[in-house]
Formats: sequence, structure tokens, C-alpha cells
Amino acid sequence: MRIVVLVSGTGSNLQAVIDAVEAGELPVEIAAVGADRPGTYGIERAAAAGIPTFVADFKQYGNRADWNEELTARTASYKPDYVISSGFMRIVDQRFLDTFPNRYLNTHPALLPSFPGAHGVRDALSYGVKVTGCTVMIADAGIDTGPILAQAAVPVLKDDTEETLHERIKVEERALLIDTLRDLALTSSSGRE
Repeated sequence: MRIVVLVSGTGSNLQAVIDAVEAGELPVEIAAVGADRPGTYGIERAAAAGIPTFVADFKQYGNRADWNEELTARTASYKPDYVISSGFMRIVDQRFLDTFPNRYLNTHPALLPSFPGAHGVRDALSYGVKVTGCTVMIADAGIDTGPILAQAAVPVLKDDTEETLHERIKVEERALLIDTLRDLALTSSSGRE
């Protein structure tokens, strides 16, 4: 199964996927890693692992539609079975979603449908929940509204800050993403046999 991973920052989820592939624990090929801006550590991680990279720099385009068109074309050129949003902090347009129907996966640091959006961890803490977690889903045109593929719970500790809770969620999120990709890879390979 071929994947393209999109990043905006450090690429910690990406590194977990790279490590799982290199250890023979995840039967996928990372065809490329793309970013929405130059200089991300996620792109550096990919390059260090010998994975092709590309940047569709959001600031280089006059409008969102042109940027989305470039991102769609660059991503599609690698012919991925799935595209993974791994801390990718840009909203893609319908053309992108139509190019990869039900094949654009996203991770989110909360148990959706609770606490969607960019501040899931902070919102969970503010609400006072005792359990939060992470979700892997199929991204759609809404904000964290797509079909849920998998979830993992993380308890909220009495002395948690947004940072400490988010770090514990990230550990579960990495494992959940790898498990989900493994399940998808095994399902898609059994369908081809």
C-alpha cells in the first residue's frame, strides 16, 4: 500500500510510521512526504530516511484554490492508495477530497465527535472531562467530521496541563495511526489476492 504523508511541523507521527516501516512492522511504502511550507522538520525527517519530498508552499500562491490545485497535483503524482494528514494544519478543498475519495486520513487529539478543531486538547481540559484520547478518521469537507476508523482513550490526570496531556495523547495517536494503516494495508492486500 502506497501512502503520501502531509506535514506542517515536526513530523512526530511521520517518524513513528517511518520507524514501523523500517522495522518491518508496517507493510506500506511511503511514496512521498509533502509540506505546506519550507523548512519543516517533517520534511527533514523524510529526506534523512531517503523518502522523496515536496513543498507546496501556501504563501507562494495568490489564493487558496491555486494552492489546493498544486497540492492535489503534487500528491496525486505519487499515485498513493492513501494520503495521511500528519499534523497538516491546512484545510484542503473538495477537489483534493474528490481526487482521494475516502482515502484521506487524519488524526485528531480528542475522541471525536467531542472537541473538534485546532484546540482539541485545550478544549477537553477546559470542559473538565476525565477521559479524552485520539481519533483516526477519514477526512471530509467538515472540521473533524469524517467517518471514524479508530479511537484510543487517554485518562486526564489531576495535574495535567495542555502540554503534558497532549504528549500522552501523541503516544497513543502514533500507535493508533500505525495500527490503522496496518489494518488498511492488510485489508487492501487481501482484496488484491
